[in-house]
Amino acid sequence: MSSTQEFPAPGKLNLMLRVTGRRADGYHLLQSVIRFIDYGDVLKFHVSDDETIARVNEVAGVPAEADLALRAARLLQRVTGTRHGARIELEKRLPIGGGLGGGSSDAATTLLALNHLWRTGLTRKQLAALALELGADVPVFVGGDNALAEGIGERLTPLELPPAWYLVLVPPVAVPTARIFAQFELKRDAKPIKITAFSAALSGNDLEPVVCREYPEVARCLDWLKQAAPAWVTGTGACVFAAFPDESAARRVREQAPGAMQGFVAQGLARHPLRDLAR
Repeated sequence: MSSTQEFPAPGKLNLMLRVTGRRADGYHLLQSVIRFIDYGDVLKFHVSDDETIARVNEVAGVPAEADLALRAARLLQRVTGTRHGARIELEKRLPIGGGLGGGSSDAATTLLALNHLWRTGLTRKQLAALALELGADVPVFVGGDNALAEGIGERLTPLELPPAWYLVLVPPVAVPTARIFAQFELKRDAKPIKITAFSAALSGNDLEPVVCREYPEVARCLDWLKQAAPAWVTGTGACVFAAFPDESAARRVREQAPGAMQGFVAQGLARHPLRDLAR
């Protein structure tokens, strides 16, 4: 139990995001098609025989008290009653406030990895229930499949998505999710639609107009990318993306971007890389 093991926490893209309503408690009801990508954070876990849970490195913009990975570890420890602890190292690659699911993915990887390393034996369904306590985006990462997420994110329907490569631009801003959902002008009455298979015709993001109005840097990146291909904001932003049939096509557009625009090319995954870590 003394060795250190490394686990990926992939990012996600919202290929579609519709706001279909709002609950009495303030949570928004959504329909979203979520795809994992092969670019993300990395977590290293050193399992110990004491009950201490701590992060061993500093992460810019993520104080330990706000780290979802630590919250996930403590939740799993409390629920299972394990006597084990963990020292966690977080390599942060996904931008904070970028709409790529970084904190949620970190939390899900922590639940999956420590359930495996601590041998606590929770099923994927049990882990998904814990995941929802940590945030609406966490269950899809635990579920392990690209999916249609409905409700507040807890109702998941796996989707088969075609191969694709993505160019993701990262504007120099962090967008707080709560700020976007609090905007009065946000469209909240999209009609729910039945989705059995995803096509590009369904692409879009109801949050995009509000994000672009509030954050001109996002609008600039989106406008530039739309000159090369259909492009959208992912989640509540700030990142924007476009799909391409192959890596070379995505990299050609990346090379044409103005020098001030940061971004990366990523492949869409068929499933979460830790999909088989829980039954």
